[in-house]
Amino acid sequence: MDAPSTSDTTAQTAEPQTVENTTPEQKPAAPSNRKAPFPRGFLDTISTGWAEHPVELPEAREQAAWAARRRQRVSQAFPGHRVVIPAGGLKQRSNDTDYPFRAHSAFAHLTGWGSDAEPDSVLVFEPRDEGHEAVLYFRERADRTTAEFYSDATVGEFWIGPRPALDGVAADLGIATAHLHDFAVGDDDRTLDDDDEVTRFVSELRLVKDEFELALAVEVTGRGFDDIVAELPRIVEHPRGERIVEGVFHQRARSDGNAVGYDTIAASGPHACYLHWTRNDGAVKPGDLILIDAGAEVDSLYTADITRTLPVSGTFTDVQRRIYETVREAADASFAAAEVGVPFRRLHEAAMEVIAARVAEWGLLPVTADEALRAETGGQHRRYMVHGTSHHLGLDVHDCAQARRDMYYDGLLEPGMAFTIEPGLYFQIDDLTVPEEYRGIGARIEDDIVMTADGPVNLSADIPRTADEVEEWIARSSR
Repeated sequence: MDAPSTSDTTAQTAEPQTVENTTPEQKPAAPSNRKAPFPRGFLDTISTGWAEHPVELPEAREQAAWAARRRQRVSQAFPGHRVVIPAGGLKQRSNDTDYPFRAHSAFAHLTGWGSDAEPDSVLVFEPRDEGHEAVLYFRERADRTTAEFYSDATVGEFWIGPRPALDGVAADLGIATAHLHDFAVGDDDRTLDDDDEVTRFVSELRLVKDEFELALAVEVTGRGFDDIVAELPRIVEHPRGERIVEGVFHQRARSDGNAVGYDTIAASGPHACYLHWTRNDGAVKPGDLILIDAGAEVDSLYTADITRTLPVSGTFTDVQRRIYETVREAADASFAAAEVGVPFRRLHEAAMEVIAARVAEWGLLPVTADEALRAETGGQHRRYMVHGTSHHLGLDVHDCAQARRDMYYDGLLEPGMAFTIEPGLYFQIDDLTVPEEYRGIGARIEDDIVMTADGPVNLSADIPRTADEVEEWIARSSR
């Protein structure tokens, strides 16, 4: 018989000592109606007969040196203050099952701990005369003589596998470590997400990426798109083909990375007009377009964010091609506008100029393109593209979200910034302002861009973009 699930095995445990943030005893005990007591023979022998754990200290991981530089920036910004950066804890999915743990992005950025980070860990900047001492508090591995080892289904190593040791993490991340039990909240702590200045600073710290951060997750994501194209025949055959798209990409993200960076959008036919369609329960029909917005998150927790729109049958109709190529024209205009020192908002404005001009040419606007582009009285073209063209990208798919507006939307482009360019056109199935042949068609092209001193670099340029390239891509995969 296979090993029982977590929900089954909980019945065999003693009262669990579940944890949340830094106070493991605060969480209420789980109901005991399913628990059987441990027999005396088990209790007398469970702590004996275990081999010694080998002590092998790892070399520091690549991002450790980069994370140390980032911590120095925090120290310089908050002299004399105790700054606390929690990783966060497990979040309940239902009853006694939790979502997979992912550390807070600021915690990952400042420690270098990625997919292997421990829940409830806390990074603390302890003020010293010369600056700060950074200490990483986390739950040390349980000794085999402790009840936690076998009785706690949340953190016990009998249940979840080995936890890291203090010395090992210290060597791995290049940072002082201490047991979570030794951490105490201070009255004057400046804590991430409670202190607005701290929260804003660590978000803005990620606006300009260092060399390590610029190695995003585009390559894995590109392989995921190739997988989808190769599986189009099976996708079309299934009554919920959008789910097959989602599953195919998820397999690649999990096998070659850590997970998906966000819920995959697999939107076929009219669903492509819903900007955040993640139900993914529709059929994928020949003759329609399917819009796929997906990104793989790698073990460092950095994610890609790429969108491609594919003709399910392998070729665009004339109307589909017209719409698609207009979106590409808008994307190319936005890319061309990207220069060091240019306001970030200019990327959106450049794309909107193309969108407004084309939908005006098609007779879809009650005003001219110039009138539609007026800041105060225009916007009629936004009916067909309501979202923005660009956002910063990194540890979060919408990175640096707590940055000030004058640092983000109104900020100037700098070398090292990573962002998306993603214009689209969406003609809802019931939109009577457009000809019937347009209704139900949605298209978006999204690429991941890095700003350099010499201009923008499209990291995802190798994933087919033009209508001709997309058709060739599908034809090549069907051979």
